Amino acid sequence: MIRLAVQSDYDDIWKIIQSVIATGETYVFYPDSDRQKMLAYWCDPDAFTYVATIDQKVVGTYVIRANRPDLGSHVANGSYMVSTDCTGKGIGKIMGLHSIEEARRLGFTAMQYNYVISTNTAAVHLWQSIGFTIVGEVPEAFYHHAHGYVSVYVMWRKL
Repeated sequence: MIRLAVQSDYDDIWKIIQSVIATGETYVFYPDSDRQKMLAYWCDPDAFTYVATIDQKVVGTYVIRANRPDLGSHVANGSYMVSTDCTGKGIGKIMGLHSIEEARRLGFTAMQYNYVISTNTAAVHLWQSIGFTIVGEVPEAFYHHAHGYVSVYVMWRKL
């Protein structure tokens, strides 16, 4: 089940965020970023934050917001995280498909991911499988602890 997040979900959302960013492989945030910083970003009042649950346990979270303000606000931006003990179970795809429908419902006309790390091949393949295309590449934009500087992709799809 996917639903809008409520404040009582914040502990679970934080646990997911903390475990995902700790690897330093898929998000730009410092691995030791604190709870306050991350929840302020993820649960920003101007964003729509969701949780995915299995048996009432939060196993994933995503957020959609306007990619840019004002004249760019018709394009949604999305960020997704799955609990590290639930990866590979299709939760990311379920959240991705749900977010497309939610973005449409909210009046967005397209979705854009600004910063998909090129070495995160699982994410790249997932987004391509649900209709996103790589529309740009920024060389050496992310410092990966194992691979050094790697490219990031801008991925987009019309809604």
